[in-house]
Amino acid sequence: MMANVTDLQTKYSKLAQEYSKLRAQNQVLKKAVVDEQANSAALKEQLKQREQSLRKQEQEMDSLSFRNQQLAKRVELLQEELVVSETKGKKGKSKGDSPSQHGLQTQSVFDEDLQKKIEENERLHIQFYEADEQHRRQEAALKARLEELDKESKEHQSVVDELTTKYMETTERLQGDKARLEVKVQTLERETKECRMRTEECQQQLRRCQSELNRQVKQSSSVIQEKVPFNDTKYSDYNSLNVPPHNRRHQLKARDVTGQALSFIQDLVAALLNFHTYTEQRVHIYPRDSSIEPISPLNQKFSQYLHENAAYVRPLEDSFLQLHQSITEDTVTILETVVKLKGFADTFSSYCCFLQKILPYQLKSLEEECEASLCSAALTAKNQELQNDMKRVTSVFDKLRNYMNMLALPSVQQDAVPQSSISAVFTQLAACLHSLHDAVKELSKHYSQKASLEQELPTVTQKLCTTTQCLLGSLASLTSSTGKIATFYSNNLDFFTSSGYTPKGSGLTLNPLQAENMLANKKKAAAYICAIQKPRPQSVPYREALSNRRILTSSTESREGLTQQVQQSLEKITRLEQEKEHWLLEAQLGKVRLEKENQRIAELEIQLAAALGGNLNLQTSGGSVSDLSNEETTSTTEQKTTAKETTLCTSLVGMLCTTPTVENAGDEESREQLIKTHYMTRVGELTTQLQISDSKAVHFYSECRALAKRLSIAEKTRESLGEEVKLATQDITRLQDELTTTKRSYEDQLSMMSDHLCSMNDTLSKQREEIDTLKLGSKGNAKKNKGR
Repeated sequence: MMANVTDLQTKYSKLAQEYSKLRAQNQVLKKAVVDEQANSAALKEQLKQREQSLRKQEQEMDSLSFRNQQLAKRVELLQEELVVSETKGKKGKSKGDSPSQHGLQTQSVFDEDLQKKIEENERLHIQFYEADEQHRRQEAALKARLEELDKESKEHQSVVDELTTKYMETTERLQGDKARLEVKVQTLERETKECRMRTEECQQQLRRCQSELNRQVKQSSSVIQEKVPFNDTKYSDYNSLNVPPHNRRHQLKARDVTGQALSFIQDLVAALLNFHTYTEQRVHIYPRDSSIEPISPLNQKFSQYLHENAAYVRPLEDSFLQLHQSITEDTVTILETVVKLKGFADTFSSYCCFLQKILPYQLKSLEEECEASLCSAALTAKNQELQNDMKRVTSVFDKLRNYMNMLALPSVQQDAVPQSSISAVFTQLAACLHSLHDAVKELSKHYSQKASLEQELPTVTQKLCTTTQCLLGSLASLTSSTGKIATFYSNNLDFFTSSGYTPKGSGLTLNPLQAENMLANKKKAAAYICAIQKPRPQSVPYREALSNRRILTSSTESREGLTQQVQQSLEKITRLEQEKEHWLLEAQLGKVRLEKENQRIAELEIQLAAALGGNLNLQTSGGSVSDLSNEETTSTTEQKTTAKETTLCTSLVGMLCTTPTVENAGDEESREQLIKTHYMTRVGELTTQLQISDSKAVHFYSECRALAKRLSIAEKTRESLGEEVKLATQDITRLQDELTTTKRSYEDQLSMMSDHLCSMNDTLSKQREEIDTLKLGSKGNAKKNKGR
């Protein structure tokens, strides 16, 4: 339920953020559209003004053309008059010179006037042409500008339409979310009502339990003060039972944490080994290649030290593996009992000494690289940065060594480090791990920059490039492993600083002696539970029975009764204290839940009011909340009244259906007291049976876990044996195939040998026959010779 509400709240906040962004964009776009509309209107006004000026100029042009026509007609008339006057002048030359002079003067005046009019006409024509061209250019520019503005206005209008659609969709979605949140608020209000009712009931039960516990505590304390002469729980130093129980969860967590740390340590060891080995290879390649010319004695010593890195790095993994194997479910894991931590701290110290030993050689090697002839200024600067990074990494490892030695001291010497400073050591160790990650990260970054600068050099070989790439890869893995270790340690810092085992009634830490007692008690408890499950004959020898009878007869009955009463009261006190703590915890949890629900309801109301964005909605929501609170108060008051009525008409045992009169009041009280004592005894028997069944269940659970482990081990062995059987069957089939092939080969060889023997026998028989025939022939020839 809480997860759904948080998901809704996150979704609602995301929607509100998107809505605010879209609203801001909509306002900006609206402003841009208004500005563009104003610009288009201004341009339209300018266009109108230009058209009006054009019309005026056209009118002026028409008037000028009309004036020009009039002037042309006038010039024609003047020319006709001139011709007439010239003809008249020729006729009247004889009459005298005065009229001819007068005609010449008038003619000169007319000529000047005509010349001026012609020039003015030309000038007006030129102005008209220029004005016409300018008007055409302005009209074309304004038309192009108008088209661009129309396009922009259309684009802005499309964007505005899209934003309006998105805005409508978001508003509809927000309205739907608002409706769902209102339904959720109503359900949460109902749940808060139920929680309030439950808290009131729990408070009432708590009050009753507190009153009953106070009464029983007073009674038991009076009995203890009167009857018990000595109580050794007052002094924790003399109390032998002040040993904490075995925390199995803490052990499993410690085992899991050390397993994760072991995997991280293995990655770190692999990265360090690669880094040192690739550094050794680089020393043999750059600045001098050892295959061509001998390297400097300093680099020879440096490579010799780097060649020994596995002797310092491998023990880190081995020692931490031993530490991980020493932490099991049946041990007690605290700083005072983890003896293997000292071995890991020693190996880490030896590795830090190794780093201190190779640090000056690293710095001198980088200086030798700077002294090379082709080393640039940028490469020299990067080498100086790498020197600073090497110093920083070595100093951080030295700090880690100090912290590890401080953490390993309690296992060697008790009370060497106070408990208050151990948590500070853990926190400083976390900060030191983060600083180590930062230093290695800077080293990797500067080394990658140096590699990029070295690739630009003309004397760089392929061997150096591959070695540098491998070195950068090892630095990257070292950076990732240190980052994982730092984050893992920071995430588990609470577990490291928390004390898993603390003796009851004291804030002191656990010492190794108490740890041994704890493990011994655990073994005894396991043996006792195993012994309970096995039936044992309960036979007592006769002499021991007689001695026990004499002791029992000699002891008084009052002592037995008092001891029984003390034991019963102690059991009741412990049980009631447990119930009291349980109900106190339940009440605190109920209060916390109620406060959380109230805060969540207030936040939801604020979010709803912000989403609605109006005072009217706030008022309505406030009115609804007030109505709901009024309904809650009325419902709680009704429930209180009903509870009072039920308590008035009921009792602790049950409801008595008799009429309350004065005569039978004593009988009812005695009957109720008898029923109460009967049920209390029955409850005591049931609690003892429950405790026995709980112990048996715990034992059965441990046995089931052991059987499950045995079953898993058996399954693993079965799988391994199955694989071995498969391999054996494969070997058998292979051997059978080989046997058949050898048999066939032997049979073939035997058949061939038998054939060969047969052929040899035939040849031998033939040879014998030939020999016999030859012998017979030689004998016959000898006899013939004798007969002759």
